[in-house]
Amino acid sequence: MVSNSRLLSGTDALVELLLHQAEFDKMRGLRTGGFVSGYRGSPLGGLDQALWRRGSELKSRNIHFQPAINEDLAATALIGTQKVESEPGATVEGVFGLWYGKGPGVDRSGDALKHGNAYGTSPHGGVLVVAGDDHGCVSSSMSHQSDLAMQAWSMPVLHPVSVSDYFHTGLWGWAASRTSGAWIGFKAISETVESASTVHPVDYPEFILPAIDSGPDGLHWRWLDLPGPQVEWRLKYKLNAIKAFAQTNPIDNLLVPVSKPRGLIIIVGKAGLDMLEALRVAGLSPLALAQRGIAILQLRLVFPLSSTTLSLAALAERVFIIEEKAAVVEAQLKHEFFNIPAGRRPTIIGKRDSQGAPILPDDIELRPELLAGPVARWLESFGIDMPVPLHWSELPSTSIVDLPKRTPYFCPGCPHSSSTHVPSGSRARPGIGCHFMAVWMDRQTAGSVQMGGEGVDWMGTAPFTVTPHIFQNLGDGTYFHSGHLAIRQSVAAGVNITYKLLFNDAVAMTGGQPIDGQVTVPQIVKLALAEGVKKVAIVAEDISRYAARGELPAGVTAYPRDDLDAVQRELRDIEGVTVLIYDQVCATELRRRRKRDKSLRPTARAVINDLVCEGCGDCQTQSNCLAVVPIETSLGRKRAIDQSACNTDLSCLKGFCPSFVTLEGGDARKATGSRNA
Repeated sequence: MVSNSRLLSGTDALVELLLHQAEFDKMRGLRTGGFVSGYRGSPLGGLDQALWRRGSELKSRNIHFQPAINEDLAATALIGTQKVESEPGATVEGVFGLWYGKGPGVDRSGDALKHGNAYGTSPHGGVLVVAGDDHGCVSSSMSHQSDLAMQAWSMPVLHPVSVSDYFHTGLWGWAASRTSGAWIGFKAISETVESASTVHPVDYPEFILPAIDSGPDGLHWRWLDLPGPQVEWRLKYKLNAIKAFAQTNPIDNLLVPVSKPRGLIIIVGKAGLDMLEALRVAGLSPLALAQRGIAILQLRLVFPLSSTTLSLAALAERVFIIEEKAAVVEAQLKHEFFNIPAGRRPTIIGKRDSQGAPILPDDIELRPELLAGPVARWLESFGIDMPVPLHWSELPSTSIVDLPKRTPYFCPGCPHSSSTHVPSGSRARPGIGCHFMAVWMDRQTAGSVQMGGEGVDWMGTAPFTVTPHIFQNLGDGTYFHSGHLAIRQSVAAGVNITYKLLFNDAVAMTGGQPIDGQVTVPQIVKLALAEGVKKVAIVAEDISRYAARGELPAGVTAYPRDDLDAVQRELRDIEGVTVLIYDQVCATELRRRRKRDKSLRPTARAVINDLVCEGCGDCQTQSNCLAVVPIETSLGRKRAIDQSACNTDLSCLKGFCPSFVTLEGGDARKATGSRNA
């Protein structure tokens, strides 16, 4: 399958997985196609870029990548792929599909994903639902775990152990999906999919089709299949088919065989690697534990639990389940054994011990040092000593230590440094995107809602406050994803709000990707007015292009950036919904474009004459730019422009200062000598 050892990231492994499935089908004489759709978002923020980079290879294997404008429409497209097999004019025997999205995208797509799973896959198709789960809230508005939602939809869930584990687990998932008619959840947590690992050569698996009970009307997509209770009845047969497939084709593995285990440790996904690391540090191995009657089961099929897992648990006296976040496996196992007589029922612990006391946290990511103590105490009950390093056994200090902190900030030249200002006396609310960072700057910006709900919370606040108006920041990517509906809702409610649409011409937060469709400022203007917005105004870095094109409707004016405050004051006094479009390209994306196209490079640069500079810092205040840096001189602290960081936004020139010099036609001098000198 993998012809030679390679270093792959989790994101790259997902792309490879698609290519391997196409090759796997070809080897077995199946003429299939592949289809990928979803919406970017950390930890899957770079998957679309990885797919674009491998576009020619995907195309050569008849794999189509179509990014969607949001996650639920992507899921709907995947429903369509499973209808191909029954289409009269089909050019392939089936389509294997892959949906992707971060945890909140799973949540918002629940209806579509639930429908897809219930109505089923085709026998030669199959769907993987790749959920980018940010367990630690590293780059999300809140942490998320998709297992519970998928379980509620009766959707089977796989949790790969590592990057190299993606291949076998993914191929197993598609094969199980084809057999059972179910869509298969595939957890891609941040710590795995955003990591890299050496992947060694492996062979393609041989899957054996089990004998299954398809129920009264089958498991797969069919038509006529009108709404009715039979759709829900079918879900039970699908889950039973998954169990049968798992029994014939085991996906969970016992690290070292133990004929009659006294104790069983069930490890799930990345948390299992944490536990194994804790054992390694303590000088223990799975083999050493097996010799003492302790078995370790590495679980990949999180839901439903396989008969192998249940049988092994039944043999043990005590079971310890190690899984990150909520007790998904633990709850199922306890449910299975609840009514078993006490003498035949194992003692099952995980998040809590047998007396109900907490053992492992269910609200944070696990680490080896968090697991070492609980595992050591559990093993001690079997007479096994597990040394715990002193620095792991000591409780962390609860006192607040005043350590330096590096607060995330706008890039040099970022449009948000200017666009997120509001007039005196006004308040703003943030949205999803880089501009959220305005909340920890002096911008009178506070609050948070889900992506696509920007400004709609004001509809619930406005009737009960004397505040007459707010500004709502909204990125152009979010607008195209779902934010336009928020504007429509605000118009329908008749609230007083100004949507500040930050048009940056790129989805900056996930890598500068283009918006997945055609959207221009004139289009947004016309649509907003057609929806009933009272007034639309544009503030732009370069207003000349609007005058030249003449594309704006009557009454819509483009203003220079210096007029931002005045334009905002005018809009906030208009009753109803107004829209201000702030048009300036993302500074980091503009920097990339300049590297690719020299014609885009700036003709002017700003420098500061430190002999004239008095160090007042007004240039920094006006521009909010990180490229304006302090320097220490014999005459005290002055300011300078870090030319290597500067993106030539030139907002620093607004500072009231004679020390600035503008150079026309020059370029930043490159550093000389070795970087390592």
